[in-house]
Formats: sequence, C-alpha cells, structure tokens
Amino acid sequence: MIPPKPKSRADKVSLRQYAKLFRRDILSAQPAKLYRAWMAEFRTPFFRSYLVNQPELVKTVLKERPDDFPKSSRISEGLRPLLGESVFLTNGETWKRQRRIIDPAFEGGRLREIFPAIWAASEAAVARLAGEVGCEVEIEEHTSHAAADVIFRTLFSIPIEHEIASEVFHEFRAYQRSQPILNIAAFIPLPRWMPRFFRSDTRKSAAKIRALITQLTAERMAQIKAGDAPDDLATKIMTTVDPVTGETFSTEEMVDQVAIFFLAGHETSASALAWALYLMALFPEWQEKVASEAQAGLSNDFASISKLRISRDVFRETLRLYPPVPMMVRQNSCPERFRDRDIKVGSQIVLSPWHLHRHERLWDNPDGFDPKRWGTENGKKCMREAYMPFSSGARVCTGAGFAMIEGVLILSMILQKHRVVLTDRAPPEPVAHLTVRAKDGIFLRLEKRET
Repeated sequence: MIPPKPKSRADKVSLRQYAKLFRRDILSAQPAKLYRAWMAEFRTPFFRSYLVNQPELVKTVLKERPDDFPKSSRISEGLRPLLGESVFLTNGETWKRQRRIIDPAFEGGRLREIFPAIWAASEAAVARLAGEVGCEVEIEEHTSHAAADVIFRTLFSIPIEHEIASEVFHEFRAYQRSQPILNIAAFIPLPRWMPRFFRSDTRKSAAKIRALITQLTAERMAQIKAGDAPDDLATKIMTTVDPVTGETFSTEEMVDQVAIFFLAGHETSASALAWALYLMALFPEWQEKVASEAQAGLSNDFASISKLRISRDVFRETLRLYPPVPMMVRQNSCPERFRDRDIKVGSQIVLSPWHLHRHERLWDNPDGFDPKRWGTENGKKCMREAYMPFSSGARVCTGAGFAMIEGVLILSMILQKHRVVLTDRAPPEPVAHLTVRAKDGIFLRLEKRET
C-alpha cells in the first residue's frame, strides 16, 4: 500500500500555467521527472531556477559553502509581514549574530529542562482527544492545537488556554488560510520601494499576531528587569549576550524571532504529527507496535524518550514522506558550474526535501512507508546524504532536536491511550502552502485503547 502522493503535472507547461499551479500547490506543480533527475532547470523571463537533487551538490550548497548560497530574497517576500527580520529570512552577519544568541537556548541540557512543559502539553492533547472517542475527528486541528500549546508552554510558560496564547493561535490559523506561498515578487523582480501586493486580510492577521507577540515580549522584558522571570526559552534567549558584539535582542528583534519560533515550531510539528497519525491508521500493525512500546516504556522522565525507538523510526519515516518544509531556495552569490551547466549569479537554487526524500535513484521503495529502512544499509546511507527534513549544514533548524522529542512523545502518548482508524472518506491529498498539509484535512475515527 502506497501512502498518498500528489499527481505530477505534465512535463511542459507555460510560465503562466506554472505560476497558477505553483500558487495553488507547489507539489503537484512539478513534473514527475524530478523524482529521478539529479538537476533540472526552469526558465522565466526574469531569472533561472535550478532544482538540485544530486547529494554532492546539495552538500556543496548547504554544508561546504553556505555563505556563497544565501537564502533567496524572492521567496522571503511573502513572509515578511509576519516574520520581519527573523533568523529564518536573514543572511550574512545578521543571521550569524542571531544564531549566536538563539542556539544556546536549544542545546542538549536545555531540552531536558523544558521536557516537563512538553510532557504537560502532550497530556493536555491526550485529554482533549478523550472527549472525541467514538467520533470522526479532523486530526490536523488537534495536532495544531497540541503543537501551539508546546510552543507557548516552553517559550513563555503559559498554556494555550491563556488569553493571549489562544488569540495568537486562532489568528495564526486565519493567517495560514490567507497567505499564499508566493508573493508576486517571487516571479517578478520588484524594486525595494515598490509596495508588495499582500491581501488585506494577510496584512491584518500578521499585524495582529505581531501586536500580541509584542505584548508578551514586553511583559517578559519587564519581568527580566524585575528579576522574577520564569526560566524558559524566552528568558534564556532574551538574556543571552552575543559573545562577539556584547548585545542582546531588542524587543522588536525578539518579536521577529518569536514569530518564526511559532511558525517553525507550531506549523511544522502540527503537519508532521497529523501525517504520522494518518500513517498509523493506514498501517495498523505499526500503530500497535508504537502503542505497545509506549505502554511498556513511556514515563514522565526525559530518559524514557531514548526507549521509544519504534516511535522515533515511525516519526522519522513520516518526515521523509511528508517533510513539513518541502522546498528551500538559495541563490548563488558567485558564478557556478553544476553538472556542466554555467549558473549565473543570482540564480535560484532549489533544494527539495520532498523530491530528495523520494528520489528513485537513491532510496529503496521511495514512495513506500517502511520504518525498518533506518536499520538498513540503504537507509543509513540515505540518512547521511539524502535526508534533510530540518535542512542541513550551518542553517539546520536550531529546534531540530526539540521537534524530534516533541513529535515522538506526542505520537506515543496519543497512541498509548487511543487508537486511530481510517474513515470512509477519500485519502487525504498532500498540498504545500506554508507547509505540507492535507488539501481537505485528515479525518480519522478515534477509539479508546484498552490497557
């Protein structure tokens, strides 16, 4: 049985057709040949774009010479109303300074310290689902709630029920519905002075989210000055001094970072968890293995995470099939030559976890669900060379370890208490907007698991 995969478009379409397809969904807008190509070129009247799948070239861009391939300013255009100058969008010395301040908050010892907050959010998620036993539920809604709860508890020591946290969560869902993945500047090079044509509801949602985050950040700044701030991620980041410049984040800078923490830590985790639960319903034999493992070894102890090996492999396989961020775009700052092609300065270099993770010349059974693959030689090799759900190299997601703990724990705790079952609805259709989600949601039936 093959998990849902979007249909590919025809090999040749016009630029206008491609732009229309791309705005609707970047996955089905691509031709099938990208699942076996090492590199592909896409031309527009304004720029050239090159999708790179060859592991050696991916390594060059992300690991060996990251400074020569900064993030593309085209793709960031559509996210600036919400993210400002966050670490997700910046390049060069600005980005390096931001990472020097942010990274210490996510080091190994800190993950142990915030584990109780992740556990509490996971318990709350299981409790909410208990009220849905016997019903058909849209599981993405529940995983979004759970992931947002984790972010607020670990970042600001407040649960999702907190008034401001709840308002940010609901406003963010409105933002998701209004924000296309591309702004017009992604296709047409506009001068900086020209206004960007965002939808009014997109601007309003972004402004409201930032105002609420500003309130939380200002309150925390006051607590830090008063000496009574909780020891959570926000306090850690806001009090960390850049060892090079001696500076800390200003309130405005912290708002930018909190916005991306919420986007990256909530939206991506919610996507991965929803697909993991769907795969468990699709492959009930694996669901029973995860449930049995959780019932035998799960406890409110950070060390117990290391015992959840089956859940980890299932979640890892989910991230392979449905990487939350399906494509990343860089641009070359100097002339390049890739696979006997000359790449002009400023070209778009597209790195696609979606295609790399399913590449027919790299993976055994690339479209199949097989958590056992991680113990095989092919799986181990591809893990090193062709697996990047959190990016790779210098710009690897600073919260990658956080996300793996959160995903594995919530998946295990849900299946420890509940069983998820397929409904009579059609299989969910993967589409990519901000992240890889199901076009019309993921509906599952929930049953109480006898322990």
